[in-house]
Amino acid sequence: MALIISTVNMKGGVGKTTLTVNLAACLARHHKKRVLVVDLDSQISATLSLMPPQDFARIRKARRTISYLIETTIKPTLKQSLDINDIICPFIANVQGLDLLPGDIELYDEYLVSEMLHKRAVKDEDTNFQEIWNNFELILIKQILEPVMDQYDFIIMDCAPGYNLVTRSGLAASDFYILPARPEPLSVVGIQLLQRRIRALRESHQDTDPDNIDPIKLNLLGIVFILSGGTLLNRYYNQVMKRVSDDFTASQIFKHKIPMDVNVAKALDTFQPAVVSMPNTSGSKAFVKLASEFIAKMKEVGAISDRTGGRVNLADIE
Repeated sequence: MALIISTVNMKGGVGKTTLTVNLAACLARHHKKRVLVVDLDSQISATLSLMPPQDFARIRKARRTISYLIETTIKPTLKQSLDINDIICPFIANVQGLDLLPGDIELYDEYLVSEMLHKRAVKDEDTNFQEIWNNFELILIKQILEPVMDQYDFIIMDCAPGYNLVTRSGLAASDFYILPARPEPLSVVGIQLLQRRIRALRESHQDTDPDNIDPIKLNLLGIVFILSGGTLLNRYYNQVMKRVSDDFTASQIFKHKIPMDVNVAKALDTFQPAVVSMPNTSGSKAFVKLASEFIAKMKEVGAISDRTGGRVNLADIE
């Protein structure tokens, strides 16, 4: 069974997608893991970091994006000609073991979701709309990924900076989340806002299902600092990072930081992660170290076996 990890911050521009695709590529390339990247952001940055725009245009025209899977989940009576295995792009960016579930610029129709859930609430008079909504939120992304859970070691989801239905459902389906952050005040606000919203998400689902003590099994794996600017900002960065360190334990912050490296941005022109197109740059080397720390953290929390790298039953350690 795959472990599901969300990469998320309520603020945009913090290096979320860069972290997602480079971490995933490192896990596949250097640790021989089977990794699926899932693009849940309508900006489709993760998708375009792993394939050229013309390839995306072709698969979108054929409706081979996650939007199709969301639509068939919203409308289960719709005749389905494709399943998730038809839509996943294997061997993406020429990395063995790295696959992509492409995103879409139009993920779902909010009106159709509301209409469908309203009809369910009307049909089941004993269930209120909030409970119907929460149940759908819990199953939307989980149900989409369920058929391929046995095919991967890790599923890493690039979540939108906003807090829409797909982001909430992605978090609800996840075992862990990684919080990328720049050591800047607004990025710190994004961290604080996300933490509050995750608490609210847990409470909302507990309220609608009081018999289930914790329906959402979601833990912070760690905060990853992604730096920008020159050495003159180091002192300022350290001050901001100390503020974050005061709010979290040492184990909740990744030791390895991603340095400022223009080559990581340039890699976007190659439609491949920097660790693939420019492996000898400082940014790429930092991602390789981060991936090793990621594996170590997974072993520390008992999510994967130290001896085999296989998954441990999380219920046994909670």
